[in-house]
Amino acid sequence: MLDFQVKPMSITTLIDRVWSLAMVVGAGAFIMLVMLVMLVMLVMAFAQDPTAKSFKQSITGTACAIEMIPVAPLSSGKQIWMSQTEIPWEVLDICVYGFDKTDGKSDSPAADAVTRPTKPYISMDRGFGHKGWPANSVSFHNAKGFCQWLSAKTGRSYRLPTVDEWKHACELSKIAPDMLKDHAWFEDNSDNASHKIATKKADAQGLYDLNGNLAEWCVQADGTGAVLGGSYRDAVDEIGCQAIHSNSPKWNQTDPQIPRSVWWLADAGWIGFRIVCDGPERMPDSPAIPAVPPAIPAVPPAIPAVPPAK
Repeated sequence: MLDFQVKPMSITTLIDRVWSLAMVVGAGAFIMLVMLVMLVMLVMAFAQDPTAKSFKQSITGTACAIEMIPVAPLSSGKQIWMSQTEIPWEVLDICVYGFDKTDGKSDSPAADAVTRPTKPYISMDRGFGHKGWPANSVSFHNAKGFCQWLSAKTGRSYRLPTVDEWKHACELSKIAPDMLKDHAWFEDNSDNASHKIATKKADAQGLYDLNGNLAEWCVQADGTGAVLGGSYRDAVDEIGCQAIHSNSPKWNQTDPQIPRSVWWLADAGWIGFRIVCDGPERMPDSPAIPAVPPAIPAVPPAIPAVPPAK
């Protein structure tokens, strides 16, 4: 019986041991063993890191927190965490209105240096609900800006999911078409309005509302935005993992402001977002900027006077 132990070793040592094993078991058995190892490695590449755990991202200066759920990675093997729900109004409001500040400052100069959204000129929640409801009418620029602010605020790397990451998470949700009414808000059950987050059943990973409620901003391969998943206004066959719409100027066509807002969408109350985190480890602090050396005097020192002739 062969006894395998997983221990750190050099490439040279690994090659020597593999060659010795080949001599013991024979060529045919060795090829089968290699194929088995490759299969195990392939499965592991698509498997979630067993040590990955959910974590709560608190926002200092407030009582709010965002629950982050580990999502099995793509073939790249990169583990990500995704917000359990769409970002609700009470969390986005912190960024918009500066509810984390006292006397105009928060505990994070880096976050205070990030440009925050302008305050909306009307109530962007459309009367659907506010606290506990997903933030809607949010532009791609606004959603990305929130991620930038939260990254600066927390020291972790937050961003919008890519289209591929979002679709992968959706496919892992294991929600069959006949189960959608239990997991999603759409045209047949929404009464043409968004609903409070996490009021439907969670999916297999513990995420809420990937399908329906609000369509969610993601980043396409070319860096532009698209919304995925469908929303409360869509028919049941128009929501799901393949539902995608690229960013459109029509979504802010009736904004009366000049110029039109880059932060809010006057005609897209059905759009929101959720975020991903590249890891719970905090990013290293930026290196200190060296002090500026003292300025060189503009006027050179006076030349000493020539002594009088004797």
